[in-house]
Amino acid sequence: MSVPGRVFWVLLGAASISFHLGLIFSGLVPNLLSRPLHMALALPWIFLFGATGRWQIGSGIALTLSGLAATLYVAFNAEALGNQYGFLTTDIQYVVAATLLIVTLEMARRAIGWPLPLVALLALLYGLFGQHIPGEFGHPGVPLQSFLGNQTIAEGGLWGSLTGVSVSIVSIFVIMGAVLNAGEAGQGFMNLATAAAGRLKGGAAKVSTLSSALFGSISGSASANVASTGAITLPAMTRLGYPKTLAGAVEAVASSGGQIMPPLMGAGAFVMVELTGIPYTGIMSAALLPAILYFLTVWVGINAFSRRFDLRGLPSEQQPSTRDVLITSGFFAIPFLILLERMFIGGTTPQYAASTAILAAFVLLFIDGRLRFDWRKTLLRLEQVCLSSGKQIAMIGSIILCASIIIGVLSTTGLGIKITSLILSGSGQMLWPALLLTALACLILGMEVPTTAAYVICISVAGPALQQLGLAPLQAHLFVFWFALLSTITPPVCGAVFIAAGMIGENWLKVSLYAMALGIGLYIIPLALIANPALIGLDADPMAALMAFAKIALSLSAISFGVIAPLNPLLRIGLVLIGFGGIFLFTL
Repeated sequence: MSVPGRVFWVLLGAASISFHLGLIFSGLVPNLLSRPLHMALALPWIFLFGATGRWQIGSGIALTLSGLAATLYVAFNAEALGNQYGFLTTDIQYVVAATLLIVTLEMARRAIGWPLPLVALLALLYGLFGQHIPGEFGHPGVPLQSFLGNQTIAEGGLWGSLTGVSVSIVSIFVIMGAVLNAGEAGQGFMNLATAAAGRLKGGAAKVSTLSSALFGSISGSASANVASTGAITLPAMTRLGYPKTLAGAVEAVASSGGQIMPPLMGAGAFVMVELTGIPYTGIMSAALLPAILYFLTVWVGINAFSRRFDLRGLPSEQQPSTRDVLITSGFFAIPFLILLERMFIGGTTPQYAASTAILAAFVLLFIDGRLRFDWRKTLLRLEQVCLSSGKQIAMIGSIILCASIIIGVLSTTGLGIKITSLILSGSGQMLWPALLLTALACLILGMEVPTTAAYVICISVAGPALQQLGLAPLQAHLFVFWFALLSTITPPVCGAVFIAAGMIGENWLKVSLYAMALGIGLYIIPLALIANPALIGLDADPMAALMAFAKIALSLSAISFGVIAPLNPLLRIGLVLIGFGGIFLFTL
């Protein structure tokens, strides 16, 4: 990339950071102003950053300019459009509506591939022509000017509450993650994990587990987690003689837990706040014990694999000094403590708390792990923050904008209610069959679309059915969110496994089989929190939550050890049965 080109992208990233942080401190900004500008800032990153070849660059320029014209039209006419109540009145508004929908679909296609935009396109076609479908799955028909208007010039569809989450919450935490990642926080995670677990049996694998849990809590992306922590942990495991299949599986499984690990979690957690109306602190407290259970199960699995293989700890020369651990840990501990203090004690909103944590993390960018200032290194870090923030905000924004089309069609046409009725009838009005159908839908969707999109689509159609069958809203949402994560390690499409296997040079299918055994908690914990609702009630009844946690932890340990450790068949079956019995038969 040329120097002028790099300067342009750094400035654009800085503009995106300034815009999103500015919204937090600027008071009330009309949604039809902030949300279209959010999309406008994302357009160049999706269509032009990294574009190669004449066609890709030429079409990218055309789509960027068209999208900018359409989004700016909405932003500059926000007040007038708000008074139209989602009803198109002029020819130019039809052009703007069509442009916005086409550009949004293509943004998502270029960002994550065909599946999600294809579902959104089918939803749009259903909205436009569903009145011609016979039977209960047709709809009465929606006037074109009203259907397109609701999607593009009203606070629904593209500019609905999901996009609002992307603008005001997700983007802020993306910036926080970028600032932490650019500094010494990543090294702090590795040093702390190595000091805590490096000397233990299977130490290199346990370092991978701990560092991935810590790093994943700020990245919220399994793929990014594998690529970053895996660059350090995978070579360490292979140098110590760990089988490549196991090393890849450990990294893939540990990295997949980042999206369920407080305090930051993934973008889906912020969407959950909007969809449930539960404060972010409530989501965090509900997700904490299940997340710890997940990593505890991975830890037990590593111990079980240690009985099969010679999984040595890290040699003493690879252990960080106490001084290095203490200093580098401060680079993530200080922002994290500020974030938690502002949310839990200060009572501020998550986005405001994150903004104050960003300020602290920004100041820490000016020094390194030896507490020295280097202006060249600082400039490179600031550049990395701008580029990483711009790209990541645009990527998540394109996913959420496309998913918003689907949600808009479901609400406009009533299709969501019909699918809910189908789930209820297909399950015979029974909860567990409905959960099975929902889990299957999450797994299928998760194979093709990112976790957040799979969660949003599944909860929109299955959530009402599960709640009608007696499930609490938060239980339903966490259940769907966990099962949407399954695709990270479950064949045939398992993104975290693909990356880990590629980095270590091993067959991905072999890695995925080990990953499924090691990550068995990902399959069982969402079922356990349905059978044991006290598990997610840490803020309401801590004692009951901790008792449920202890019972499930012992049960999961028995299952994991029984599945993985080299045992005689009877003992293996006995441990697995005892484990499942502990979770599902003796509920609290």
